[in-house]
Amino acid sequence: MCAYFLGADIGGTKTHVLISDKDGRVAGFGESGPGNHEIVGYDGLARVIGEAAGQALASAGLSWKMIAGAGFGVAGYDWPSERQPTLEAIRSLGVEAPIEAVNDALIGLLAGSPEGWGVAVVSGTGCNCHGWDRTRRRVGQAIGAGQMVGEGAGASELVARAVEAIAHEWTQRGPATRLSPALVQHTGARDLADLIEGLVMDRIELCAADAPLVFQVAAEGDRVAMGLVRWAGRKLGELAKGVIRQLEFQKLAFDVVLVGSMYDGNPLLAKTMGRSIHTIAPGARLVRLAVPPVAGAVLLGMEQAGLSPDGAVRDNLAQTISAVYQYSGF
Repeated sequence: MCAYFLGADIGGTKTHVLISDKDGRVAGFGESGPGNHEIVGYDGLARVIGEAAGQALASAGLSWKMIAGAGFGVAGYDWPSERQPTLEAIRSLGVEAPIEAVNDALIGLLAGSPEGWGVAVVSGTGCNCHGWDRTRRRVGQAIGAGQMVGEGAGASELVARAVEAIAHEWTQRGPATRLSPALVQHTGARDLADLIEGLVMDRIELCAADAPLVFQVAAEGDRVAMGLVRWAGRKLGELAKGVIRQLEFQKLAFDVVLVGSMYDGNPLLAKTMGRSIHTIAPGARLVRLAVPPVAGAVLLGMEQAGLSPDGAVRDNLAQTISAVYQYSGF
């Protein structure tokens, strides 16, 4: 009987489940909503995994009993105290195969680095950073608590900084920026004063999905917008450098995998980030993740069954995953 392996990428906005055979040929895919237990609780975590896994199993014509190993990348899983309830939520679905659950940044690392160790820096709606040493016995990590601990450098924070910049222009505390007319037009406001009033009075809303506008204005050469992109790059670089120091990678050559939609916005982001990282780790190689992070969860599932996925397996995953899922970096 052919062995199959399941991987799940459980995020704060959506959950993806992928199934492949031992050669990395994709057999099924499923998608559901947010599974971060900080948002939906552990019952919600189990529910969304069950929904996405049910779709994937059905599309592959399989049952849980035919899964030989499973890997789970879980947003919000940052502390040892969360391990038992996370695993219990997964096991409640009737999973009998060997399983492993890690922070969702680590499946991005597995998917993006053939060596299977290094650092992953996630920047999408929010941001996070984790790393593994060569043995995977040591983990380095950011806190994952966003602005409360000074870690915010995702799309939400970038848009918030853009709002701050246009407010500074309107009150004459800062320079004029093309962000102002761009956001006025984008929101349909009458003028900058109407936009500021609308934001303050909750009549107008800007969110993470509006971050591409900041990148667009930066690409046009606006100094304020370019400064915001550089700010985000420096913040992400700081996250990576913290993990690099924790794992004592400064003198090593290793991959820093860039995971998430922010890296598609403007090359200035990764360029600034790289310059920051290279001040302490000149051997770091910045690698843009080119496959969905859920591919890393499948590889993690294979490892739980005692397999060591090679380059051919990775290539097969990359080539066959497009039949079920078009990865855009989000």
